[in-house]
Amino acid sequence: RLKALNRLQVVLQHLKMSKQTDSTAEVLLEKKGGAGIITLNRPKALNALNLSMIQQIYPQIKTWEQDPETFLIIIKGAGGKAFCAGGDIRAITEAGKVGDKLSQDFFRGEYRLNNAVGTCKKPYVALIDGITMGGGVGVSIHGHFRVATEKTLFAMPETAIGLFPDVGGGYFLPRLSGKIGYYLALTGCRLKGRDVLKAGIATHFVESEKLPALEKDLIALKSPSKEKIADLLNSYHMKCTVDQEKEFVLDEHMEKINSLFSANSMEEIVKRLKQDGSPFAMKQLETINKMSPTSLKLTLRQLREGASMSLQEVLRMEYRLSQACMKGHDFYEGVRAVLIDKDQSPKWKPAALEEVSDEFVDNCFKPLGNDDLKL
Repeated sequence: RLKALNRLQVVLQHLKMSKQTDSTAEVLLEKKGGAGIITLNRPKALNALNLSMIQQIYPQIKTWEQDPETFLIIIKGAGGKAFCAGGDIRAITEAGKVGDKLSQDFFRGEYRLNNAVGTCKKPYVALIDGITMGGGVGVSIHGHFRVATEKTLFAMPETAIGLFPDVGGGYFLPRLSGKIGYYLALTGCRLKGRDVLKAGIATHFVESEKLPALEKDLIALKSPSKEKIADLLNSYHMKCTVDQEKEFVLDEHMEKINSLFSANSMEEIVKRLKQDGSPFAMKQLETINKMSPTSLKLTLRQLREGASMSLQEVLRMEYRLSQACMKGHDFYEGVRAVLIDKDQSPKWKPAALEEVSDEFVDNCFKPLGNDDLKL
C-alpha cells in the first residue's frame, strides 16, 4: 500500500515537472538523471526572484532532499546574462508603501529558502554565470559549490538603496578573509570573474562556454557523492586558464582594507579613511558618502554580530532588520533614486551618520515576538 502511494507521488511529481518545463514559467524545475535542476527563467528581469518563484523552489528543494533517486541539485539562470540579479525590489517597494503583506511574505519566504540551501543534505551546485547580486547570492552562496565564470559579476549593493546586505550576508560576509566582507558590504564593490573565486565567494572557476558540458557530466555521475562532485568540479577548474595569471584585484589594497574596515563604528571607519588620505581611501570615502547612513550603521552591526552567529540566527536577525527598513524612509527613497527615477541622488533621512542614534539602531534589532522568522 505504502509502495503504491509512493509510486503515485513520484508520478504526480513527474507530471508536475513536465508542466513546469513550460518555457514561459518563471522558474523551471526538472529532473535529469539523478539531478534536480532549478532554472531561474526571467531573463528579461535578469532572473530576479519574486515571491512565486521562491514559493516554487522551496518545496522542490525539500522534496528532492527526501527523494532517494535525487543525488544532487543544480541551480542556474536562463538567458546568458545573469544568474540572478537580486530580489524583485520594485514589487516589495509598491507593497511596502501601502502596507501590503508582501513586504513580510517576500523576506520570510526568501530567508527560508536561503536556509533550505544552507542546510540542504544533497550536494547543491550553483552555476553563477553572469550577474549575481543580492537575492542571487542568497540562493547560491550557502550551498556546497559555487561555480563562477569569466562573466560572473558579484555585488551586494544594498546600502545604496537604503537596505542592508541580507539573504544571510551577515553570515558569509564576516567569514571572508580579513575584512573583505565588511568592505564589500559597506561599499557595494563589484567583483568580476576570477576575483569572485579569489575573494572566497565562489568555490570553482570554469569558462562560461564549458558550463553545458559540466552540467552534462554532473548529471551523468552515477550515485554521486559530494567527493565525486568535488572531483569533477576540480577537474574542470584545473583545466580553466582564463585570467589565471591575473592578480586578485584587491590584493594591493588588502592591508588598507583590513586596517580601515576593522573599526568598531561607521564614524571611526570614515575618520580612518580621511586620515589615510590615499587615493584608494578617498575613493572608498566618496562611495560611502553616497550610501544611506542608516543602512551603513545597520550593516556594520549586522556583520559584527553575524560573525559569531549560526546561519539561522543571522536570518532571524536579518528578518527583523528587513521589517525595520520597510517601516523606514531610506529604502523607498533609495529605490526611487536608483531604480525608478534613476536620478541617482537619494535624499537620505537622517542625512548624516552622526544623526543615526544608537537607540534607533538597537530598536531595529529587537525581537518581533510572534512575528519573528520561524525556520
